[in-house]
Amino acid sequence: MSVSASPTVATGAPLEVLKRFLGGTAATRPGPQCELCRTAIDDTHAHVVNLQTRALLCACRACYLLFTHAGAADGKCRAVPERYHALPAFELTPVQWDRLQIPVGIAFFFFNSVLARVSAFYPSPAGATESLLPLDAWQDIADANPLLRTLEPDVEALLLYRRRDRPFESFLVPIDACYELTGHVRRHWKGFDGGADAWREIDAFFARLRARSRPAGATP
Repeated sequence: MSVSASPTVATGAPLEVLKRFLGGTAATRPGPQCELCRTAIDDTHAHVVNLQTRALLCACRACYLLFTHAGAADGKCRAVPERYHALPAFELTPVQWDRLQIPVGIAFFFFNSVLARVSAFYPSPAGATESLLPLDAWQDIADANPLLRTLEPDVEALLLYRRRDRPFESFLVPIDACYELTGHVRRHWKGFDGGADAWREIDAFFARLRARSRPAGATP
């Protein structure tokens, strides 16, 4: 997801970028563009989260860096971090999972600062579907796994995966990775069990995630 760093924006200074984001518009150009300043970007661009709508905005590197600072754009948006960690020591029992009331074997959890609570979602053919999260069930898991306290609100998530009778896999990921996975499910899921194409895409996603993730605590 990383792209070449650039200290300036070709279409204006940082203040001008914020003005465009907060109310201005720019002429559209063909090809992928930064949704904040309309600079051309490639497919490996970063993202910024609109905290009110939960929408992901594609961003050039310069605009992305603007939103890494607290309070940018009146705190309406935050840059999505780029760290991926595998959590082999993550503690989660089948009983704890059942208490979460997630109907499938894939789910992601993040702290929603607007709602001031942890939100739980799972991928479905309809998109990211929210599951009502019993607070006591989540608290038990959080108490057993202090690493969850390091999750950046709104922009990082705990992603859990279990297929059939395999053990749970746990990852700390940027929130846009969760929505990428949701997109694969939405595009390819067919019928009750998803079909071979959907599970091929899901398995390929987690294969890439394992290859990209560092063990928790490793130096980037």
